Amino acid sequence: MSTTAFILFLVIVSLTLVITYFAARQTKTTSEFYTAGGGLTGLQNGMAIAGDYMSAASFLGIAGMIALNGFDGFFYSIGFLVAYLVVLYIVAEPLRNLGKFTMADMIASRFKQKKVRGVAALNTISISTFYMIAQLVGAGALIKLLLGINYTLAVCIVGVLMTIYVVFGGMIATSWVQIIKAILLMAGTLIISIIVFSKFGFSLTNMFEKMKTATPLGPDFLNPGNKYNDPLETLSLNLALVLGTAGLPHILIRFYTVKNAKIARKSVVSATWFIGIFYIMTVFLGFGAAAFVGFDNILAADQAGNMAAPLLAQALGGDFLFAFVSAIAFATILAVVTGLVLSAASAFAHDIYSQIIRKGKATEKEQMVAARWASIGVSILSILLAIFAQSLNVAFLVSLAFAVAASANLPLILFTVFWKRFNVTGALIGSLTGLLSALILVSISPSVWDPAGGAIFVGEPLIPISNPGIFSIPLGFLGAYLGTIFSSKVANQDQFNEMKVKAHTGIHMDQ
Repeated sequence: MSTTAFILFLVIVSLTLVITYFAARQTKTTSEFYTAGGGLTGLQNGMAIAGDYMSAASFLGIAGMIALNGFDGFFYSIGFLVAYLVVLYIVAEPLRNLGKFTMADMIASRFKQKKVRGVAALNTISISTFYMIAQLVGAGALIKLLLGINYTLAVCIVGVLMTIYVVFGGMIATSWVQIIKAILLMAGTLIISIIVFSKFGFSLTNMFEKMKTATPLGPDFLNPGNKYNDPLETLSLNLALVLGTAGLPHILIRFYTVKNAKIARKSVVSATWFIGIFYIMTVFLGFGAAAFVGFDNILAADQAGNMAAPLLAQALGGDFLFAFVSAIAFATILAVVTGLVLSAASAFAHDIYSQIIRKGKATEKEQMVAARWASIGVSILSILLAIFAQSLNVAFLVSLAFAVAASANLPLILFTVFWKRFNVTGALIGSLTGLLSALILVSISPSVWDPAGGAIFVGEPLIPISNPGIFSIPLGFLGAYLGTIFSSKVANQDQFNEMKVKAHTGIHMDQ
């Protein structure tokens, strides 16, 4: 066990617990628990969004993907960044203008039926749980490598911490943990990137030339096709990455932490700058790990390549930089999982318990109790699932969550806001078709089945494509379309017109 690493881990845990303590003193109402009372500025929320988005998949998974697969690993960096254009221009403003606490609130502004809210809440819980598994897998691998703790125990430790943050501090604690984590992650990544670039004489030309001989892939390292040699697989992955962010619940609820749509847009612009700079630096992380850690050493530490970035830090700066970067990765995971737990708990407590079961009559105290118990339940489920997913690359796991989000949530959001004929039947069929098709296709894909034992189960997959986005996303939209046009129910045009005015003007909100 590294003493330096252990101390840095304790410092980060102590800092986040102090934040939670002070946040808990301010978290008295459901508004404060779910959305920090809508009091964040555009810059603060932008940094929190960046902290929420730059996950273990970004820092650990993408670095490993690039180091082991070259150009194909960079697909993740490109897709994650471009996705924010969809969020900025299509989703952010209507979501903030129409919702209050959750994505289902936005849908309910047009469709008052409980079953539509219930399906939207189900999507949120499913996607958040899927995404959280990736973070916990990364946490388990990281702590196991650094502190020598058993993987299962490491996952449980992170699970307990994330539950404490959410149960006691709510969105206030979550936001400030994410802001601090974003600053630490940017600083750590910048330090490593500068060191790596200096090793190549601060010359991009020199760096790319040397990478042609630095890995077993040779010159092909810089070309596409090392991992995704099937064009359909490549298209499927990129569709999920670009469209998935606009349906991620833990990102969408961040737009409720600001006062109005104008600040929500500023949040996205700020977040895009932070995220863009970070993903450019992932190239240096991946190239540096391939060149200075080595292909075999990366695989020896973790077959999925998740430890490439910490190992690179050790190769460049010794044990202290290794411990510092690992502690930052740990903070990254803590920040993201708190947001995920909060989004899932909000969906259960606000949408299912308060609005459906209690028909909007639950008291503040009852909602708070429900939200806290939901947080505990979501955490336990995610921990159990993460224990069985140890062998999977965290960037890949997140890409699957993106596919589910794009398939189940995006059709529901877009058609609700922009299609006047869209009705309840279309909302239900489209959302459930997208959700179920994505989950079923994943369950029979190489992500779950592998003859060599590289996935959860040993066996032949029924389909060759790992990411289901190319099929499940169109199915989600098609289900919503067909469900609408073949339904005997007619959309309420007055409700649509009222919703449209509110979505684009925010005229009903206090400015």
